Amino acid sequence: MDIRNQIENGLTSIGIEFGSTRIKAVLIAKDFSILAVGVHDWENKLKDGIWTYSEEDIDNGLADCFSDLMKNVREKYGTDLKTTSSIGISAMMHGYLAFDENDKLLVPFRTWRNTITSEAAEVLSEKFEFNIPQRWSVAHLYQAILNKEEHISKIKYITTLAGYVHWKLTGKKVIGTGDGSGMFPISVETGNYNEKMLTQFDALTEGTAFNEKIRDILPKIIPVGESAGTLTAEGAKLLDKTGTFGGNINFCPPEGDAETGMVATNSIAKRTGNVSAGTSIFGMVVLEKDLSKRYEQIDIVATPDGSPVAMVHCNNCSTDLDSYVKLFGGVLSLFGVNPPKSELYDKLYEASLTADDDLGGLVSCNYHSGEHVTGFTEGRPLLAKTPDGKFTINNLMRCLVYSAMSTLKLGMDILLLEEKISLDKIYAHGGLFKPPVAGQRYLAAALGVPVELMRSAGEGGAWGIAILADYNVRENKDENLADFLSQKVFANMQGEVLAPTETDIKSFAEYAKKFEKLLSAEKATINSI
Repeated sequence: MDIRNQIENGLTSIGIEFGSTRIKAVLIAKDFSILAVGVHDWENKLKDGIWTYSEEDIDNGLADCFSDLMKNVREKYGTDLKTTSSIGISAMMHGYLAFDENDKLLVPFRTWRNTITSEAAEVLSEKFEFNIPQRWSVAHLYQAILNKEEHISKIKYITTLAGYVHWKLTGKKVIGTGDGSGMFPISVETGNYNEKMLTQFDALTEGTAFNEKIRDILPKIIPVGESAGTLTAEGAKLLDKTGTFGGNINFCPPEGDAETGMVATNSIAKRTGNVSAGTSIFGMVVLEKDLSKRYEQIDIVATPDGSPVAMVHCNNCSTDLDSYVKLFGGVLSLFGVNPPKSELYDKLYEASLTADDDLGGLVSCNYHSGEHVTGFTEGRPLLAKTPDGKFTINNLMRCLVYSAMSTLKLGMDILLLEEKISLDKIYAHGGLFKPPVAGQRYLAAALGVPVELMRSAGEGGAWGIAILADYNVRENKDENLADFLSQKVFANMQGEVLAPTETDIKSFAEYAKKFEKLLSAEKATINSI
């Protein structure tokens, strides 16, 4: 009855996150527990060489996800979800959504998955003396300028996917500090875009068809805890086509999935870190001091409250593994056996736990798309084995999970081994960790540090942005975000901690060496197929 009263009186908060393969909405209570979840599955499309989602995909996916949330609330609590106290929007970071003066999308959305901006990323990194990865919004913009694309002269606004959805719902062209830090470098001192680099970019583009100052086309950064707008009548219709849901609902600043992952794992304070793993995988470490030098493999972004974060982002993680699980499910269906997807994953992960330490000689490359950490612009999934290897389901499954983490290990080794950054443990979340034990155990082996899996791990960033939405309307604004998370959200929430064993560390280290050697075959395969 208390939960029903919270729902009917709008005392809840909602987080909506656009992931690579799923849009998820979560409704949380005042004690931060998850009351209901809505989902919509979707996939990016390769269109004219560009990984993209259409505007129709985004709008319809949002509405379907929210409809599913409302349905689940009705079924669980016997009441309609008509309003809430606050909403937050999160999505895959980076990418490129460019609009003209009439708010018309000029070119199809270019997602983080595209590796088509190497020239721009290299030029900007050298000019700024700051690593600009290929997937950042400014790299996409500058590459389009270098390519002399026709739409460049018409640009009046660029944003991220989270910024776009937030704009559609509130009418506000704004962004959170963390998501903004993946569009253009920000200053830790000001919490805003780096003034020196803004000026440098304008000098670089002077005399080109791009005739705007970059500061004028970027979304306004709204600090965490400040209101970023309210739901409009048009936004309510986009969310809920039945007209049931609405009201003067507050929105927190839209954030990237990396930042909401940090919130969901209570890892925004210095000396904390987390790994998010799904279609892509990335590791985040909140820095106490600057790195000794610039690394192409490492981005510097920000927490939602503006602290610098070293980020190792890998485009490829579970896609190849998922394709094998789907294949095994298809084989079972030939015999009339159709286990639930979650049970299939659980069983296959469980099988991996009894694999041979050398994985029977198996090694795979999980690249479905380009991978900037290792210098690939395209991907071709590979599986290799020795003639006398042990090709068992146990060895294959561990091989696939190891591969999903191997590129991350290459980048994280720079932080943990070369930069000597100390971490007591890493927090983990995301779909790769939904099956118990295995993913957590292998990540601990890859990084050589204990891994804590939070109970909210499977819901990941959708829960994280719901927490930020709740923080936005809390009465005690003197409480900073780190204290709010530690003392309120996670005060009584204990996760499961798993320390790596020497045997697992050695097993993963040997596999990582094979993985690196396999990359030469990956290059040859890309040139051949």
